[in-house]
Amino acid sequence: MFAREVMVAFSVVFLWSNLVSGQTREEKVRADKGKFETSTDWIYNNVDQGFAEAKRTGKPLLVTLRCIPCEECVKLDDDVIEADASLQELLKQFVCVRQISTNGLDLSLFQFDTDQSYAAFLFNADGTIYGRYGTRSDRVHHSDDVSALGLAKALEGALELHRDFSSHRSVLQAKRGQPPPFKAPELYPTLKGKYGRQLDFVGNVVKSCIHCHQIGDAQIDYHLSHGDIPDEVLFPFPHPKVVGLKLDPQQRATVLQVDADSAAAMAGLKSGDQIESLGGQPMLSLADVQWVLHHVPATGGKVDAEVRRDGRLVTVTIGLADGWRKKDDLAWRASTWQLRMIGIGGMVLKPVTTDPPRNPRTNPTRLEVAHVGQYAPHDRALHAGLRAGDVLVSFDGRKDFVRETDLLVHALAHRNKPLPVEVLRDGQRKSFVILPK
Repeated sequence: MFAREVMVAFSVVFLWSNLVSGQTREEKVRADKGKFETSTDWIYNNVDQGFAEAKRTGKPLLVTLRCIPCEECVKLDDDVIEADASLQELLKQFVCVRQISTNGLDLSLFQFDTDQSYAAFLFNADGTIYGRYGTRSDRVHHSDDVSALGLAKALEGALELHRDFSSHRSVLQAKRGQPPPFKAPELYPTLKGKYGRQLDFVGNVVKSCIHCHQIGDAQIDYHLSHGDIPDEVLFPFPHPKVVGLKLDPQQRATVLQVDADSAAAMAGLKSGDQIESLGGQPMLSLADVQWVLHHVPATGGKVDAEVRRDGRLVTVTIGLADGWRKKDDLAWRASTWQLRMIGIGGMVLKPVTTDPPRNPRTNPTRLEVAHVGQYAPHDRALHAGLRAGDVLVSFDGRKDFVRETDLLVHALAHRNKPLPVEVLRDGQRKSFVILPK
C-alpha cells in the first residue's frame, strides 16, 4: 500500500474527476458493477466464466483489466465500452470480460505492466494468448500509445490467428511467461492477510480491491527482501522508444518513426515497417512488442524481427547492449513512489525550471526538488533538511545526473549508506545527508 502522502498525491486526480462526475470512488465502482452485471455483451469480473463461454461458443476471448477509480485511461475505456464504430462488429466476435480488480487473478496467465490502469488480453479458450493490448509511457496522456482504432487492429489480428489456430499454436506458446513467485496478488507477503480473492461489495469495495500497481509494489518488496531489485523488475516491459522505435498507435505494430543512431536504426528498421513477428512471435500491438523486449536480459541480446515493407517480408536483427533497459523512464510509474521512498527519502525530482548561475563543466546536474514527502516513511529527505525548489548541485558526490530515473537507480544501488546531497537554495550552497531507511 502507498503511504499517506502518496495517496494524497493520487487523490488530487481522483478528487478532480469526482467533482466533475459528482461521484465518489466507491460510487463509481458500484455504478460500474450495476451497469455491467446485467450486460448481455460483457461478463462482469469473472474470468473463469469467460473461458467457459469461449469454449462453449468457439469464439476467442477478450479480457480487459480496468482499474475503475483510476482516471488516466478512462478515454480508451469509454471508447471500448461505448462501442466505438471501429469496434462494434469486432467485439461481437469475441466473448468479452470486464475485470475490474486483480484479486484472485492468475498471475501465471495475466502477466502485464502493472503500472497501467487499462490492459487487454486476447485468448483462445484453452488459455493460449493471441496478444496483449495497452501501453503507457505517461501518467495522464495516452494518445501516443493507445487508441480505439489500434485496439481494433489488434482484435482483427487475433481473429486471424484464431481462424488458423492450429498453424500458430506452437509459436504462440512464447506469449505465456514463466510462473511468477506467487500465483495470485493476495499471496504476496506484503498483501497477504490484507486482501481476499474477491471484492467486498458488502463493505468498502474500493479498500478491498488490489490495484494493478500494488502488484508491482509487492514484487519490488519481495525482491528487496531477497537482495536487490533486478533490472527486469525495476524496468519492466520496456517501451519501444528505448530501442529507438516510435510505433503508430492507430495501427498494428507499425513503425511511425526511427530515432537516428538507435538500436532500431542500426538494425535497419524504417518508418512504415509493419512488424509481423518479433522474437518469432506474431505481433498485434505495441504491447506485444513490449512483451518480447521484457524477456530480453538486462545484459543485452539480439532479437530478430520480420517486417512487411513495400509488400515484401524483410528480416532484421535488433542488437541490445548491456544496460539497455536503463534508457527507459521510471518517472511516470506509480510504483516509482515506493522506489523514491526507498532510494531518495521520498523526494520527487524534475528538470530544473529555474536557471541559477552554474558552471556546466563542474555542475551539469539539471534537477530540482519538486516535492518532499511529509509523512513517514516518505519523510527522510524532509528530516534531512531538503525542500521543494532546491536545485541539485551533486548527489552522492556525482554531478552528472540529468534524469530523475538515473539518479534513482544509483540511489537504490547505494540505499544502505548515507547519501550526501548538495543543493542551491536562494543562491547559496547547502549540504545535507539522507540517512538509510
